[in-house]
Amino acid sequence: MTDERGAPASGDLAPLPAADASLLALVDRLAVLLERSDLTELEVEAGGTGITLRKAVALAPLAVGPAPAEAPAAARNPESGAPSGAQGAAPADPPASTRLAVLAPLTGIFYSSPSPGSPPFVEVGREVVVGQVIGLIEAMKLFNEIKSDKAGRVVRVVHENGTLVKAKHPLIEVEPL
Repeated sequence: MTDERGAPASGDLAPLPAADASLLALVDRLAVLLERSDLTELEVEAGGTGITLRKAVALAPLAVGPAPAEAPAAARNPESGAPSGAQGAAPADPPASTRLAVLAPLTGIFYSSPSPGSPPFVEVGREVVVGQVIGLIEAMKLFNEIKSDKAGRVVRVVHENGTLVKAKHPLIEVEPL
């Protein structure tokens, strides 16, 4: 069930505990401080809990796309270590350099469908248009519709349903049409 905004009805999903909500709010405030500073990384420890926030610049060597898949050992050429039978095969995924990422606007719990048992908002292989709802993020007991700011074919849904996402991290990757 959903309410008039398309967000899950309150009985469908358990609300975030107050401690988690306040922690997510703190993470958001720290992320804003980091973005406004010249720092590339911010590490905070309180009691037995620690958190490290990094700007995208600090992660530049890491690609936005998934790591290249390794061929199983049996399918690899024992002499060169390269996948056997790779000549003439079309790549399954477009190169990461041609992908565009739709970023999370806030930190919270990501939901890929409007309610449990409902089909997801987006799926790999389907087209997405600018303004289309791609998921929900629950933050401070509010469900926020996340709309795509990119158009194209979905090549990767980065987060699983019910997982924590951080602001400015990719939610989906699309290949422009």
